[in-house]
Amino acid sequence: MVIVQCMSTSNLIPQIPEEEITPIIVVLLEIIQKQAEEIQGLKDEIARLKGQKPKPKIKPSNLDKNTEKPFPPKKIGKEKKVSKTKNLEIHEEQKLHPEGLPPGSTFIDYKDFIVQDIIFANWNILYRRGRWKTPSGEYITARLPKDVKGHFGANLQSFVLYQHYGCHVTQPLITEQLREISVDISKGKINDILIHGKDDFHYEKDQLLSTALSLSGHINVDDTGARHNGNNGYCTHIGNEYFAWFESTNSKSRINFLKLLRTGYNDFIINDDALEYMHKQGLPKFQLEKFENSKGKRYKTEKQWIKFLKASEVTANHHVRISTEGGLIGSIIHHGYNKNMVIISDDAGQFNVFLHGLCWVHAERTIHKLIGFTEQHTKLLEDTRTDIWTLYRELKDYRINPDKLKKSNLEKQFDELFTRKTGWAALDLALKRIYKNKAELLLVLDRPDIPLHNNLSESDIREYVKRRKISGSTRSDTGKRCRDSFTSLKKTCRKLNISFWDYLTDRIYQKNKIPPLCEVMAFKMTESVA
Repeated sequence: MVIVQCMSTSNLIPQIPEEEITPIIVVLLEIIQKQAEEIQGLKDEIARLKGQKPKPKIKPSNLDKNTEKPFPPKKIGKEKKVSKTKNLEIHEEQKLHPEGLPPGSTFIDYKDFIVQDIIFANWNILYRRGRWKTPSGEYITARLPKDVKGHFGANLQSFVLYQHYGCHVTQPLITEQLREISVDISKGKINDILIHGKDDFHYEKDQLLSTALSLSGHINVDDTGARHNGNNGYCTHIGNEYFAWFESTNSKSRINFLKLLRTGYNDFIINDDALEYMHKQGLPKFQLEKFENSKGKRYKTEKQWIKFLKASEVTANHHVRISTEGGLIGSIIHHGYNKNMVIISDDAGQFNVFLHGLCWVHAERTIHKLIGFTEQHTKLLEDTRTDIWTLYRELKDYRINPDKLKKSNLEKQFDELFTRKTGWAALDLALKRIYKNKAELLLVLDRPDIPLHNNLSESDIREYVKRRKISGSTRSDTGKRCRDSFTSLKKTCRKLNISFWDYLTDRIYQKNKIPPLCEVMAFKMTESVA
C-alpha cells in the first residue's frame, strides 16, 4: 500500500493501492505536489510581506541515521575526572560520624561531601557607640565603620543595585522581596539607593569611553529607541570586545553622535581637521574663509559657538550643520581621539565619520529584501546571495591570514560580483548600491583587525532593549543617567570577566580591590596587541 502525502493537500488525496498506480496517476500526483509547494510558497511570501512568520520548515528526524552510525571507539585507560568543587571556598565545616559503631572500630579518614547553598535573610546590626565625657566637659562619640552610610548596609544596597540593573527586576518586586524577609524599607528608599549618590559610578562609566577612544583599533556603534519622561528618544551604543558604553539623548543626528565622542568636553575648536571636514562636506568657499580666519580659536561652550556663527553671518541651516560638525570634529581630535580607529556601523548616516567601515550583514539585506516573481529571478537571487556569502567567507579567511595576492584577488571578485548585469533591474540597482560602498566594505583588506559585521553592537544593545520593555521609561534625569551608567558598567564587567556583583560590593564597601574598569580594559587591549 502506497500512502501519498502532498504538502497541505495530503488529507484530500486518498490512499492508492500500488497495483492501481498507472503512469498517468504518477504524473498527476507530481503536478499536485508541485502546485502544493508553489501555493505554500505564495502563502509564506504573503505572510512575510504582512510582517508575519512563514510556515516553519521542520527537518526530518535523524534518529534512524544516528542508530546506523557505529559507536565511537572507547579510549584505552581511565580518564581523570576533574572535580567541579575543587576550587570552591569552604565557609563552614561539619564533621559527621556514624551512629551505633561496633566496639573496637578504627577511624580511617573522612569522605568529603560538599553542599552549595546561599543565605538570603535580613541581618540587623546594632552599633552601640560609646559616648565619653572629657575632663574639659566635651562629649566624644565613637565613629561608625567606614562602609556604614545610612541605616541600610552595603550588602543590601549591592543587592538592590544588582537586582535592578543586573537582573532587570522592577522596583515594586524588589520592595516585595525585601519585605518578605522582614526588611523594613520603603519604596522611596529603594529608589534613593538606585539613583542617588552615584557620582563615582558615573565618573567610571565616562572614563571607559575616553580611554577606549584613545586606545581602540575599532568600535562598533548602533542606536535604539529610548523613552524618558514620557517622550521618545534614542540610546546610542559604542563598544567593542572590551567595553560597552550607552548614552540616552533626544536626537540621533551626526551632531549628537559627535558630541558623545567629545567624552565630556563641551568646546568647539577650529583647527586643520575641522577645516578639512568642512571642505569635504561642501561648505561654500566664502563661508569657509570665515573659519580659516578664525583658525586656532576654541569656543568653550555651545552658547559661545552659536554667538560666533551669528556674528560671522553663518545662518543657513545647511551651513550651520556642516560648520558645527566641523567644530565638534576639531574638538574630538584635539582631546586625544585615535584617528586610525575604525567606526563599524550598519550604514546609518550619522555614524559615517572619520575612518568608517560597513557591516556586511546589513549590506546584504539590500539583496535579501528582493522578491523574485519568476523562476529566473528567484534563481538569479539565490546565485547572487551564494556568491556574496562565498566572498564573505573568503574575507573572513583573509582576516586570519592576510596576503597581498589574496587582497588583489578579493578586490577583483568584489568588482566582478557587484558590477555584473543580470538583466533584472531591481537586482542590478541593489548591486550597484552596494558597489558604491566598496571602500567601506573592503576596509578589512587594509585593516584585518576589524570585524566584518556589527553583530557585537546589535547584541550589546539588546541589554538596553530588555530594560526598556520591562521598565518602560525613566522619569528623572538622574534616573536616566543611572540607567545608562549601570548598563554600561554591567556589560563592561561581563566583557572583562569581572563579576558584576563583586564589582558592586567592592565599590560600595570602598575596598577598591578591583582596579578602575578603564585600567583593566586598557591592560587587556595592550596585552592583545602584544
